[in-house]
Amino acid sequence: MSGQPITGPLEYLQVVVNPDGTLTRNFNMFPSVAPTPNDPQNQAPVLSKDVPINPSNNTWARIFLPREPPNPNKLPLVVYFHGGGFILLSANMDIFHTCCCDLANTVPAVVVSVEYRLAPEHRLPAAYEDGVEALHWIKTSEEEWLREYADLTKCFLVGSSAGGNIAYHVCLRAAGMVQELQPLKIKGLVLHQPFFGGKQRSASELRLMNDPVLPPMVSDVMWDLALPIGVDRDHEYSNPTVGGGSEEVEKVKLMGWRVMVNGCHGDPLVDRQMELVELMEGKGVEVSRNFRVGGFHGEEDFDVSKAHAMHMILKDFIDLSI
Repeated sequence: MSGQPITGPLEYLQVVVNPDGTLTRNFNMFPSVAPTPNDPQNQAPVLSKDVPINPSNNTWARIFLPREPPNPNKLPLVVYFHGGGFILLSANMDIFHTCCCDLANTVPAVVVSVEYRLAPEHRLPAAYEDGVEALHWIKTSEEEWLREYADLTKCFLVGSSAGGNIAYHVCLRAAGMVQELQPLKIKGLVLHQPFFGGKQRSASELRLMNDPVLPPMVSDVMWDLALPIGVDRDHEYSNPTVGGGSEEVEKVKLMGWRVMVNGCHGDPLVDRQMELVELMEGKGVEVSRNFRVGGFHGEEDFDVSKAHAMHMILKDFIDLSI
């Protein structure tokens, strides 16, 4: 999905829309990898395992744990949502597995990477509902790594691209169920190149209409397949600033969450991300903004060194938030 000539968005995304509205996807777009068990012959610095969340929805989580977690202190908990425009990819793909391994090792933290339902078979808000269900599952789970090593009172929601959009909307829902989620307590929200949109093209979208990685015509198709049928891209799921966005952002302010937003000026979505940052700052939310010159959407997925640099910034953000 990077740098190939774009003849059409469906071909670029390697999907076919079937007559019944489902998608045929290319699951070999990125290799999938198995979790890393606690095997004496395997000296990887981070262990991982897959655990079901809701088998009826085929949702599950890949949990990442540093091989030598500090003792006796428990680790912060990072709940991670992967990208893919709401319609593609999986938590078991190597790009996300590698990302979460480095994140768990760098912070260090227990990382729970959520496998949520994809659109259009399950249009939004299905992914948001899966994210909230994952928080409830974490709260009640007897899973050993969560009980023994994760400090549920130091929880951070982290998402990249569409996962950033999901993390944002899961946080908004979690704001209305603080008592229900205890002892799990959200301390902060990290949005990495979050996927937002709107009916009118932003200046960065117009400037990067022919972007080789995520041109607006590809984003259009993703939104058309992900949003509820009959709504446009000024729906609140897509455009968090619609109608001023004040009520939703007030929830973030009221909860006292710190927010970090990462982006780059080579991403067509950058203006959308900046609009949200400015809205939150205007409402008094404490926002750490990290926008780089150049770059492209999803750059860290393909460059381990850039991903690690981002995780170092995220580590500082978490350290200052707990």
